[in-house]
Amino acid sequence: MTLDGYNAFCAGLPATSHVVQWGGAHVWKVGSKVFAIGGFADGTEPRITFKTSDLSYELLKTQPGLRPAPYLASRGMKWIQHFEKPGLADDDLRAYLAHSHRLVAAGLTRKARREFGLDPVPPADGSAA
Repeated sequence: MTLDGYNAFCAGLPATSHVVQWGGAHVWKVGSKVFAIGGFADGTEPRITFKTSDLSYELLKTQPGLRPAPYLASRGMKWIQHFEKPGLADDDLRAYLAHSHRLVAAGLTRKARREFGLDPVPPADGSAA
């Protein structure tokens, strides 16, 4: 996945924001919470880090080109880093990025989810939607 492809995909997810920090990493957030971190250096495979479910973490952490994310996983968080080939195919990587977005969005407060349009807002009359 290229830097442009990574940024375009993450930008297409709901309620996202982008910042470049931590020495040039492209950090994507939903609300104020990080769901993806992409490091891109000339001539190397991108390092893309994302949150996973417990099951996905167990399945992915020993796959070639993937590893528990440095720093995050050492603190007990279920984050995986795609860091070299073969890693994940671009379609699979996009699916995991979208899942990371959903996991992080689900952890926002109900108020924040509504403010960002991530939760259905109940009708004003109190009836079921």
